[in-house]
Amino acid sequence: MKMKALLIPILLFSYFSIAQPSKQLVEVIITPSEADWTYNTGEQAEFTIRVLKNKVPMTGIKVDYSIGPDHGYRELPFSKKGTIKLKNNTTVKAKKVDHPGFLRCSAKVTVGGKEYSSYTTVGFEPERIKPTTSLPKDFEEFWKKGKEELAQIPIEPVLTLMPERCTDKVDVYHVSINNIQGKIYGILTTPKKEGKYPAILHVPGAGIRPYYGEVNESAEGFVSFTIGIHGIPVNLDKVVYDDLRAGALNGYQTFNLDNKDQMYYRRVYLGCVRALDFIETLDKFNGEDMGVTGGSQGGALSIITAGLDDRIDYLAAFFPALSDMTGFLHGRAGGWPQIFVDESTNQPEKIEVSKYYDVANFARFVKAEGWYSWGYNDNVCPPVSMYAAYNLIEAKKELEVFLETQHWTFPEQREMKNQWLYAKLKQ
Repeated sequence: MKMKALLIPILLFSYFSIAQPSKQLVEVIITPSEADWTYNTGEQAEFTIRVLKNKVPMTGIKVDYSIGPDHGYRELPFSKKGTIKLKNNTTVKAKKVDHPGFLRCSAKVTVGGKEYSSYTTVGFEPERIKPTTSLPKDFEEFWKKGKEELAQIPIEPVLTLMPERCTDKVDVYHVSINNIQGKIYGILTTPKKEGKYPAILHVPGAGIRPYYGEVNESAEGFVSFTIGIHGIPVNLDKVVYDDLRAGALNGYQTFNLDNKDQMYYRRVYLGCVRALDFIETLDKFNGEDMGVTGGSQGGALSIITAGLDDRIDYLAAFFPALSDMTGFLHGRAGGWPQIFVDESTNQPEKIEVSKYYDVANFARFVKAEGWYSWGYNDNVCPPVSMYAAYNLIEAKKELEVFLETQHWTFPEQREMKNQWLYAKLKQ
């Protein structure tokens, strides 16, 4: 994949809880004919297009629209496109869809010399979506050997108190622990009050940045450990991370994709297991109740950690990345980082290696009860990719779909996640 092509999604993807988009003067609103945005296969979706200025519907202006398969931030062929003159309740119809998946209607207008656009994505029996990736015969053995290698390395934790971040209720530490091929660094927060507490591992969204820990969470009565994945301290000046993001770590998610033993994420996935090893050494941990949570790349790492290690009791994941990455090879969107779209990645050895790191294959082994949430409009982690992994999970699970969200969350979503995870760990 070309460096320029990689840079845009990385910047988009730096934080899993991207702020909601700011309101614009002109709104393009696309409303599907089904209130839950979901259809049966064989049905025909219909979309109503409205354009509002100052909350007043505009008429008589031209709207360019297109309808086609959900394609993330890549381009797939549209099944229908055209230009219409806007009237009250202007509608366009899609072609019938005869298989489980997602369909997107996009529309754009030009008002006052400025272009405004929007899109709405609808599902067709998403609970029936199957992965395009497959499980390697030696998948379990590969990761078993990795964990055995990790177990031979002493943890040797180094905890450095950060007085400037501590509160009257919470202690905050910068932590270094040994991992395969280097270190894992993170921020540990613990209640000051004597006692034994449930633990939550926070795994990060994509990017390179510092971390600050979950002080408020520990004030609620949890041991909380937030890790970085790149083997560098997480309390350095911002310029260090900016330089790494633009330089040495740009495109890290596909480093060594042609070598399963050296692929970048091998150290990352095993590092999440090592983080659990560290939590188990803590006096404040109650030794029993452990959860993991994150969004985007962190949503992926939550599922992966639970799939690799049954010490996880509960997981809560927002829009998991790295799910069914081979989708583009089969005419539909693949999960972030949306690879396998050109000759630089569409190579047999890279496709094969991706199977050892695909969330869909870890999902098959998850035993922890889980809470999941995403939106149909996510163009970074396309919904078809996430359902492909989610549908493989046999453990007790629940999915909260916030239909219109793209790659961001509503405050209500985050509150719902916390309430669920906290209640489970304290029950």
